[in-house]
Amino acid sequence: MASPNQTTSPSSAPSPSRRRIPDNPGHVLAAQAVDAMAEKKAADITVLDLRGVSGMADFFVIGTGGSDLQIRAIANGVMDRIREECDERPYKKEGLESLQWVLIDYVDVVVHVFSKEKREHYNIERLWGEADAETVPQDGDAGDIQLLQSLLSKDSDA
Repeated sequence: MASPNQTTSPSSAPSPSRRRIPDNPGHVLAAQAVDAMAEKKAADITVLDLRGVSGMADFFVIGTGGSDLQIRAIANGVMDRIREECDERPYKKEGLESLQWVLIDYVDVVVHVFSKEKREHYNIERLWGEADAETVPQDGDAGDIQLLQSLLSKDSDA
């Protein structure tokens, strides 16, 4: 039952939030995020393919920084690279104040930059265990992620 101050007519219902549509495919943004993280020496860079698992995003890109300064550098590096290479800006970003878990949302790609402790605590890879995952080798980059490379090669073939 509606409270006396609520109306139940459809015309007064709030409109659903509208997310902007990125100009670039998710795999392109994910590859740029991986390369930016690798340039800033993030540890344990992992890509989760959520396309068959969730409608929330196509990919998560996860990395770990060794200090507040490095976490900030990684997050800023990702945002700078994606802005320069893809002309995209984040839909939302959180955590730049505390620098324990920075989340950068590009709609189809969500970038997570963790402190080591927070990454171990939240263990996103376990939470999304049904998603395909690939980890970048130390000193590697997006070229080492077969999933992204197969999608990028399909783009170049088209």
